[in-house]
Amino acid sequence: MNANDIALTQVDQLGFLLAQIAELEAKAEAIKAAIKDAATLAGATNVFEGNLFKATVVASNRNTVDNKALLAELGATPEQIARHTKVTAVFSVKTTTR
Repeated sequence: MNANDIALTQVDQLGFLLAQIAELEAKAEAIKAAIKDAATLAGATNVFEGNLFKATVVASNRNTVDNKALLAELGATPEQIARHTKVTAVFSVKTTTR
Protein backbone atom coordinates (compact mmCIF):
# COMPACT_ATOMS: atom_id res chain seq x y z
CA MET A 1 0.00 0.00 0.00
CA ASN A 2 1.39 3.40 -0.92
CA ALA A 3 0.19 6.98 -0.50
CA ASN A 4 -1.74 6.82 -3.77
CA ASP A 5 -3.89 3.99 -2.40
CA ILE A 6 -5.16 6.00 0.58
CA ALA A 7 -8.72 7.27 0.31
CA LEU A 8 -8.72 10.96 1.11
CA THR A 9 -11.40 12.20 3.47
CA GLN A 10 -12.78 15.74 3.50
CA VAL A 11 -10.38 16.49 6.34
CA ASP A 12 -7.44 15.31 4.22
CA GLN A 13 -8.64 17.36 1.26
CA LEU A 14 -8.98 20.41 3.51
CA GLY A 15 -5.47 19.89 4.82
CA PHE A 16 -4.02 19.70 1.30
CA LEU A 17 -5.94 22.81 0.22
CA LEU A 18 -4.81 24.77 3.26
CA ALA A 19 -1.19 23.76 2.60
CA GLN A 20 -1.48 24.96 -1.01
CA ILE A 21 -3.10 28.21 0.12
CA ALA A 22 -0.30 28.81 2.64
CA GLU A 23 2.30 28.31 -0.08
CA LEU A 24 0.47 30.67 -2.44
CA GLU A 25 0.01 33.29 0.29
CA ALA A 26 3.75 33.19 1.05
CA LYS A 27 4.51 33.76 -2.64
CA ALA A 28 1.97 36.60 -2.81
CA GLU A 29 3.44 38.27 0.29
CA ALA A 30 6.95 38.12 -1.23
CA ILE A 31 5.68 39.74 -4.43
CA LYS A 32 3.79 42.40 -2.45
CA ALA A 33 6.96 43.17 -0.48
CA ALA A 34 8.91 43.60 -3.71
CA ILE A 35 6.24 45.94 -5.12
CA LYS A 36 6.22 47.98 -1.88
CA ASP A 37 10.01 48.24 -2.06
CA ALA A 38 9.78 49.38 -5.68
CA ALA A 39 7.22 52.03 -4.70
CA THR A 40 9.53 53.30 -1.96
CA LEU A 41 12.40 53.60 -4.43
CA ALA A 42 10.24 55.22 -7.11
CA GLY A 43 9.01 57.96 -4.81
CA ALA A 44 5.65 59.23 -6.03
CA THR A 45 4.96 56.22 -8.27
CA ASN A 46 2.51 53.92 -6.55
CA VAL A 47 0.75 52.28 -9.51
CA PHE A 48 2.39 49.32 -11.20
CA GLU A 49 1.02 47.91 -14.45
CA GLY A 50 1.18 44.29 -15.50
CA ASN A 51 -0.11 42.79 -18.70
CA LEU A 52 -3.29 41.56 -17.00
CA PHE A 53 -3.45 43.30 -13.62
CA LYS A 54 -2.62 46.60 -11.98
CA ALA A 55 -1.22 46.97 -8.45
CA THR A 56 -1.55 50.14 -6.41
CA VAL A 57 0.54 50.74 -3.29
CA VAL A 58 -1.35 52.78 -0.71
CA ALA A 59 0.35 54.24 2.36
CA SER A 60 -1.79 55.11 5.34
CA ASN A 61 -1.69 55.39 9.10
CA ARG A 62 -3.87 53.11 11.16
CA ASN A 63 -5.04 54.26 14.57
CA THR A 64 -5.98 51.73 17.20
CA VAL A 65 -7.18 52.26 20.73
CA ASP A 66 -5.44 50.33 23.48
CA ASN A 67 -8.66 49.45 25.27
CA LYS A 68 -6.91 47.76 28.17
CA ALA A 69 -4.79 50.81 28.92
CA LEU A 70 -7.73 53.18 28.45
CA LEU A 71 -9.98 51.21 30.79
CA ALA A 72 -7.19 51.04 33.37
CA GLU A 73 -6.63 54.80 33.11
CA LEU A 74 -10.35 55.46 33.51
CA GLY A 75 -10.50 53.09 36.47
CA ALA A 76 -13.10 50.77 34.98
CA THR A 77 -13.84 47.80 37.21
CA PRO A 78 -14.10 44.23 35.90
CA GLU A 79 -17.84 44.39 36.62
CA GLN A 80 -18.24 47.53 34.50
CA ILE A 81 -16.27 45.95 31.69
CA ALA A 82 -18.39 42.77 31.90
CA ARG A 83 -21.62 44.79 31.64
CA HIS A 84 -20.43 46.37 28.39
CA THR A 85 -18.90 43.26 26.81
CA LYS A 86 -20.70 41.40 24.03
CA VAL A 87 -20.18 37.66 23.69
CA THR A 88 -20.50 36.07 20.26
CA ALA A 89 -20.29 32.35 19.56
CA VAL A 90 -17.55 31.58 17.07
CA PHE A 91 -16.91 28.24 15.41
CA SER A 92 -13.71 27.43 13.55
CA VAL A 93 -12.02 24.40 12.07
CA LYS A 94 -8.34 23.93 12.93
CA THR A 95 -6.46 21.56 10.67
CA THR A 96 -3.04 20.04 11.40
CA THR A 97 -0.99 17.19 10.01
CA ARG A 98 -0.96 13.89 11.86
